[in-house]
Amino acid sequence: MKALYFDGERAIYREDMPLPVPQEGESLIRILMSAVCSTDKEILKGYKPDFTGIMGHEFVGVVEESPDPGLVGKTVVGELNAGCGTCLYCRTGREKHCVSRRVIGMEKHDGCFAEYMTLATHLIHQVPDGLPAEQAIFTEPLAAALEIPSMIHIDPAKNIAVIGDGRLAFMITQVLSLTGADVTVIGKHEEKLQQFSPYARTAVKADDTYEYVVEATGSPSGLLLAKDLVRKQGTIILKSTYAGEISIDMSYMVVNEITVAGSRCGPFEPALNLLNKSLVKLPPIELYELKDYEKAFHSRAFKAGFKF
Repeated sequence: MKALYFDGERAIYREDMPLPVPQEGESLIRILMSAVCSTDKEILKGYKPDFTGIMGHEFVGVVEESPDPGLVGKTVVGELNAGCGTCLYCRTGREKHCVSRRVIGMEKHDGCFAEYMTLATHLIHQVPDGLPAEQAIFTEPLAAALEIPSMIHIDPAKNIAVIGDGRLAFMITQVLSLTGADVTVIGKHEEKLQQFSPYARTAVKADDTYEYVVEATGSPSGLLLAKDLVRKQGTIILKSTYAGEISIDMSYMVVNEITVAGSRCGPFEPALNLLNKSLVKLPPIELYELKDYEKAFHSRAFKAGFKF
């Protein structure tokens, strides 16, 4: 089958990859569409130095084989993290933190930049009837946005800054705007910021401080800016994952009693509900053939991906 394979240093387009074989508890999924995430780009920079295999973790597909007969033939999306099922984190509903987890397209499991992939059946979610693949493909980043209010109580009387003007920031901004809070988006690209204006104030340079600051730039510099923008006793919410490390004065965080919260994967069913009810606006996805992966990875569109 066709696939985009990461050999530890670079991405390679291949047409000779074997069809994956489902293991116990897994389903076989034929990929209809997959999307490029900033994390995929960071893998090429060394974010996951031990990973080799098929890249990609955002997809819409059709179940071809499954231990659950009711899923066969259904259009689905799926979560990233497959845990062991027995450790403390798995037993307490925190499978994404399993110490031996496999993460599609990133850790110990091939991803969705291919014609087929396998996935633990309990991580699969059926797409509502009538919801197009071009919209369902936003489930994973929207779920990641929804993880913020599921982790942290957002006081709608307090102001929020979202740093970043990419597609994840776009999802986050819409989710947070539904709380009624005063949201400001700080980005670098005027043409992208225009799409945020129905939901938030927009700026290329911050001129205020905020009770909540969401860092969604995908860049190490975003954390330093978040530190400068957050008020004393405020909260910084980190959504970016990237290769490399960053140095920051943690004493400043202590003295000013700033809460720093990491936040990543979120709940899929609420995301599908929002999509099915058309409660969020979706930017168009720019689709490429898999062999044109370099164009997809360098696209400036809000969302780029592959159609199979």
